[in-house]
Amino acid sequence: MWQQILRTNYRSWPELARDLELDEKLGSSYAPFPLNLPRRLAAKIEKGNRQDPILLQFLPYPAKVGKSSFCADPVGDRAAKKAPRLLHKYRGRALLLASSACAMHCRYCFRQYFDYAKGEVNFEQELAAIKTDSSVSEVILSGGDPLSLSNSHLKNLIEQLEGIDHLKRLRFHSRFPIGIPERLDAEFRSLLPKRLQTYFVIHCNHPRELDEEILRALKNLRVPLLNQSVLLKNVNDNLETLKELSDTLLNGGILPYYLHQLDQVKGAEAFEVEEDKGRELIRQLTACMSGYGVPKYVREIAGQPNKSPLL
Repeated sequence: MWQQILRTNYRSWPELARDLELDEKLGSSYAPFPLNLPRRLAAKIEKGNRQDPILLQFLPYPAKVGKSSFCADPVGDRAAKKAPRLLHKYRGRALLLASSACAMHCRYCFRQYFDYAKGEVNFEQELAAIKTDSSVSEVILSGGDPLSLSNSHLKNLIEQLEGIDHLKRLRFHSRFPIGIPERLDAEFRSLLPKRLQTYFVIHCNHPRELDEEILRALKNLRVPLLNQSVLLKNVNDNLETLKELSDTLLNGGILPYYLHQLDQVKGAEAFEVEEDKGRELIRQLTACMSGYGVPKYVREIAGQPNKSPLL
């Protein structure tokens, strides 16, 4: 079912613009990262509103000139490759690029220029590297989006990871539930690890991205749930939006985990918020939220052994 829904995503800007009652020319200026937007998420965009915070995350922009710090690999992924689909940046954790495909294409995505491994989905090299490194106790399934894999591929991968004795934890990073919550079906729930402690991390930037069906599907996973957001200009760079997002997450049993400073990937210049403003927003949020409702404000710096706190 979810594969059929995925195939109906908006992939043509003129079609999306017509349905949202917007000028078709708005989306014609920037094309390196193709439009890919689930219809369920697009239905939450206010028609005729060029500044809608959900729309802004997918609307093509021309790159701003003079931003020389913005590049194709802002977080040093290429240097961290240990196998075609394996990154190892931080002690104790390895990141498996399970798929190059996503449920949606966010314009600020820091991996939009990443050179993903081509060919048949095969994790032999990656699993071998993990097996030989006993310092790795946690594997993060990312991408792309790991839920782009079929359940049969995921089942095989998870079973092999469960067979590695020194692994203790498995973490999913996915934006799929935000656009296609049907992906969290009974078959997917049945293949979740039995031995490994599992965490499921969603990526949500604005409270309107969430609804009761999404929260219910996530809660049905019966694993710890976390959220990470990116601080985005004109999307969530104000106290009211960040507080509503944290409240909505907490009420749905999801812990606000990270608020990321924008990774400076080429083409995302229009989203950047000054760090001083981000710090002030976190201070304001801390003053009106329970401590566990305030995400850690961080930046990823290439080559550093951990996320760098900004407050």
